[in-house]
Amino acid sequence: MTDLQDWVRLERAFDAPIDVVWRMWSDPTLFSAWYGPKGFSVPVAEMDLRVGGVRKICMEMKTPDRTITMWFTGVFKEVSAPGRLRYTESMCDPDGNIFKPEAMGMPPGTPDITEVIVDLTEQNGKTVMVMTHVGVPAGSAGEGGWSQAFEKLADRLLAG
Repeated sequence: MTDLQDWVRLERAFDAPIDVVWRMWSDPTLFSAWYGPKGFSVPVAEMDLRVGGVRKICMEMKTPDRTITMWFTGVFKEVSAPGRLRYTESMCDPDGNIFKPEAMGMPPGTPDITEVIVDLTEQNGKTVMVMTHVGVPAGSAGEGGWSQAFEKLADRLLAG
C-alpha cells in the first residue's frame, strides 16, 4: 500500500478556516452531517480522537424497499490538529468486528484494511484539503462516494 498513484487522492479548497474544516473531520456530530455519498445519512459516528483510538461509523440509506446499512471501523494512527489525520478503515458489523469486503459485494481482492490520510493547509484564506484513501482504487465507486461526500462538506461549510 505504498504506491499512492493507484489510490484515490482528492484535493479540494474550502472557503473556511482550517480549524473549522478540522472540526468537520474530528467532531463526530459535525462529521455525521456531511460524511457519505448523497442519499446516505450517518446515524452513528463514534471517535476516540487520539493515536490508537477507535472510530466506528454507520452509513445508512433508506429506500422504499429496504434500508441499506454499512458499518466501518478503524484506528487513528496520527492526530495532528489542525493539519493531519490518518486512520485505518475496515468494513465491520455493528459490534465492530471486521469482515471481508466481499461479504458486502466488494470485488475480490479488496483489502480488509485501508488507510485514510487527510492533510489540511491554509492558502490564501482558504483551507486546502488533500485526502488519500490507500487501498481504494482511483476511479472506483469509493472515489465517487468521497467526491459526493466532499460536495456535502462544501455545502455544510457554506451554510455555516
